[in-house]
Amino acid sequence: MTRAEKFETRSLPSVCPLDCPDTCSLTVDVVENKLTAVRGSDANPYTAGVICNKVARSYPEFVHGPNRLTHPLKRVGPRGTADFERISWDEALDQIHAGFSKAIEQHGPRSVLPFNYAGPHGELAGGSMDRRFFYYMGATLLNRGPLCGAVRGGAYTSLFGAAPGMPPQQAVHSDLIVVWGNNVTVSNLHLIRVVKSAREQGAKLVVIDPKRIKIAEQSDLHVQIRPGTDVVLAMALAAELERRNALDLAFIEKWVSGFDPYMEQARQYDADQVHRICGVAPELMHRLADWIQSAKNMSISPGNGMERGRSGGSGLRAVMALPALSGHQGRRGAGVIAKSGILAPKTQGKLHGDHLKHPETRMFNIVDVPDKLLDPDLDPPVMATMIYNHNPVATHPNQSRLIKALMRDDLFIAGCDVAMTDSMQFCDVILPACSHFEHDDIFGAYGQNFVQRAAPVIPPVGESLPNTEIFRRLAARFGYDRPEFLDCDADLMDQAIDAGHRQFEGRRPSELAQDTAIEMTAEDGCDPIMCQTVFPATASGRIELFSADYQDRFGFGVPRYDPVAQTQPLALITPSSDKRTNATFGGCEPSQGPEQVEMNPVDAQARGLKNGDTVRVHNERGAVVLTLSVTDATLPGVLYSPKGTWRASSDTAMTVNALIPSDIRTDIENGACYHETYVDVEHA
Repeated sequence: MTRAEKFETRSLPSVCPLDCPDTCSLTVDVVENKLTAVRGSDANPYTAGVICNKVARSYPEFVHGPNRLTHPLKRVGPRGTADFERISWDEALDQIHAGFSKAIEQHGPRSVLPFNYAGPHGELAGGSMDRRFFYYMGATLLNRGPLCGAVRGGAYTSLFGAAPGMPPQQAVHSDLIVVWGNNVTVSNLHLIRVVKSAREQGAKLVVIDPKRIKIAEQSDLHVQIRPGTDVVLAMALAAELERRNALDLAFIEKWVSGFDPYMEQARQYDADQVHRICGVAPELMHRLADWIQSAKNMSISPGNGMERGRSGGSGLRAVMALPALSGHQGRRGAGVIAKSGILAPKTQGKLHGDHLKHPETRMFNIVDVPDKLLDPDLDPPVMATMIYNHNPVATHPNQSRLIKALMRDDLFIAGCDVAMTDSMQFCDVILPACSHFEHDDIFGAYGQNFVQRAAPVIPPVGESLPNTEIFRRLAARFGYDRPEFLDCDADLMDQAIDAGHRQFEGRRPSELAQDTAIEMTAEDGCDPIMCQTVFPATASGRIELFSADYQDRFGFGVPRYDPVAQTQPLALITPSSDKRTNATFGGCEPSQGPEQVEMNPVDAQARGLKNGDTVRVHNERGAVVLTLSVTDATLPGVLYSPKGTWRASSDTAMTVNALIPSDIRTDIENGACYHETYVDVEHA
């Protein structure tokens, strides 16, 4: 590179790796090997040059700012105080080898626990060489899904199996779009363009959400439902359509199983119960039933919020069942907008090295990790852990208990991250990881059906390394000399995606162009349309409304309402933030200072509170200091405070996660119940 080239602005292609359904294509401006701007790119026609403000605003600071980890560190002060000193890579690897080896020698390999989740969603950074390392070691493994995603994914799979749902862009052909529990302007941005195009052609938009979110203000009908009661409304709608003879019995006969037990449960709910339980007026429910009955093509976009309540799995299953019952399947623009990413031909078993798993190893639910770490009778105990691709202190329920677990004097904690997060502060050794702008990766989204590849746009910052190289070095330090630990990143990309898939036209995944995205289609090259070009991948080959698996494991063969007793006067909902993606960017400038909590004027007046007050939100688990925003966009009795803040944002050194229970679980998949949090509020 010449001197002139070094100082000129170069615009290079990339992909956003954050935990978001859209997986945007990016254009990155680079000057002197530094990011100066991040913009949307047209490489992916679905994301089409538009990105969210948080990515555009915070990525340069995230990559180059004061929180960036650039060198290996070791703890020299008390745990949790962020007192570290710089060490070499060799010393860092030696210390991790010593900490893990001590645990293995005393208690066996199951005493080591990888503590990771979904920081980056690139196939390589998200899970490749690291999985091979811990699989081969024989470490305890994690079932990560229950923290987020397992309930929604399980609900979908219980109906359709591993079959792709409707890609979001197909909803342009809908004449009724129901956005149910999905705050699209914050966490599913590009669906808005599709909705706008459909409405220009006469489509109606219904938003079902406890809060008057931005898209609800633009809708034809906003159904402001009480949190956690979605299953009642969805099943009551099914029963109401049946009373009107508006179910598609021909479609049901051909494509649906479990109709009778499902409808037996659904008939227990009616408009009066919807009013009493959901807080939705009967006339609103009947208007929605009218629109479903008269629509030619209804699409439903269910969000992730529903899955975070006790009846979340039931709510999602009942919502996703509505198109099948009403015959809104089998046509373009009719169906459930979900899981179109299944079309990407991922070969994760090969990438992860599933053949390296020890048959005798054990697996923990990730939500149970604090309890496992604090269990004096656990055999063998967890004596060493590695936190990576995850900021559990900022994201797990019952924050205080997790911190207590990480404060164990006899627990060796290794960490690996791009930034000095709340969780890294508890580590004994920290390894600096590359951001996705600094390494190769390939991306198959979970909310759209395009495959994209990205290459480095800047060299590694400081001494940081890609996850893949970090775990290659760890494997070498442990003497793991199998060929699986020698694969380069190009090899890993080729193992992540089926290179023989017809749409790659003989190109290796590692050779895909970076300035285009490949749209994955149905087998015949057509749009994926459930029950027309793609088909339910269930045991029966039909859309299954009754799940024998869920009946056996959880007693929820069909959905039903199973409320949790309210222990405090106010329910706290912790939705996605417009400043952060989960906890990513929580250390950046827009997230500094107290976060807001939104409260209805009725509740504020009853407590003598006013807009802008500094308040203490509390329950039996803890307290957090927030700034009050009084708004009638929220229902009386319901508070909203965005998730993902870091501990420095509150004078109590706790976030809203300190208030969230970890012992209440969802009806299916034992998921975390973030939205079963009950609190009260007072002046700070």
